[in-house]
Amino acid sequence: MKLSMEEKSWILVDCGNSAYSMAITTALLPIIFGMFENVRSSMDLGYFNSIASILVAILSPILGTIADYKNNKKRFFIFFTSLGVFTTAALAFIPPSSGQWQLLIVFFVLSAIGFAGANIFYDAFLVDISDNDRMDKVSSRGFAFGYISSVIPFGISLALIFFMGMDKAIGYQIGFVITALWWGLFTVPMIRNVKQKHYIESEPRPVINSFKRLISTFRNIKQHKRVFVFLLAYFFYIDGVDTIIKMVVPYATSVLGGDALNTFTLLGILLIIQVIAFPCAIIYGNLAKRFSARAMIIAGIATYIISCIAAYFITSVLHIFILGAMIGSAQGGIQALSRSYYAKIVPKEKSNEFFGFYNIFGKFAAIVGPAVMSLTTAVTGNARLSILGIIPLFIIGFAVFISLPKEQNLSVGIAR
Repeated sequence: MKLSMEEKSWILVDCGNSAYSMAITTALLPIIFGMFENVRSSMDLGYFNSIASILVAILSPILGTIADYKNNKKRFFIFFTSLGVFTTAALAFIPPSSGQWQLLIVFFVLSAIGFAGANIFYDAFLVDISDNDRMDKVSSRGFAFGYISSVIPFGISLALIFFMGMDKAIGYQIGFVITALWWGLFTVPMIRNVKQKHYIESEPRPVINSFKRLISTFRNIKQHKRVFVFLLAYFFYIDGVDTIIKMVVPYATSVLGGDALNTFTLLGILLIIQVIAFPCAIIYGNLAKRFSARAMIIAGIATYIISCIAAYFITSVLHIFILGAMIGSAQGGIQALSRSYYAKIVPKEKSNEFFGFYNIFGKFAAIVGPAVMSLTTAVTGNARLSILGIIPLFIIGFAVFISLPKEQNLSVGIAR
């Protein structure tokens, strides 16, 4: 499939922000957070992940509705991307020796808001750069190339960490700067080449009218039945996906301990998983053309349920690698096809408003999983039990999602 300039520029954003997901959300930040002497456990990071998710969830539908006006989408995208890039770089200037873990968390929460806020508008641009027949493949390629490209900044960071000392903060701090620069650089083509094609014309009192449109959407929820059934399913199953992304390092470290799983080995495994996820995301996109995005999302949910059960029994580094490969095989596909499936069923001129809902459901979901894992560990003293707490979320998400139709029976957000 030949990609247009707009599609290529859009995909490059995934190449940039995936570096943030890898370094900040999954790998480097949890480790350096655990280096602070007055931090009880790296599992506590789950609480702060939840705080960031709450803040983004509150802002999402309001900002999304305002951004539906002509020329607003890119402005919001640039603002949140800038917030994320600068606060990610700021993480480098708070070493564990300062003892100021609270300040580190403030910048982390701000970077997470920037990352998630930018993604609202980035995802919504999918309707502007591609049509329904191409969305599955374009969205899948975004995640796929995001995974493989994130290997470069993360690999450089990992090499620096290794040579400067795994127990030294300086390598991790340089990694934060590399991540911020990489993210910002790959956003430039999107800013230059992609324009908002679907929009609502500007009108007086845009903020007041935006709230009126939100209220109208809720009042007419029956007209968007399939959208909200999907969002309900998404709320549950994406909780498990996001929780595993955010908590895999704290979980593996807590279960196996430092003797069985040293930091370099863990980060190396994460790097390999990114490589595995690259072809698998593309394969998901190709299989969606043959079997439907719906079928492949169901396959992804099933893979995660099996992975969670297997995670309870891990006892070695080899088990972590096998488990990571399983997760990597489904992670990009389920996220990419969820995004494209949703883009097909929302009104395109209100894509920001509806992707605001998409984000709010996703972010409120992400509150539950990390908090459950952290609380389970604190109450039972057994981190291994925490992974079982997210299995019901996948099961509920699956039960709701199977009620949705295949793509050939979709209408644009309107119930039949």
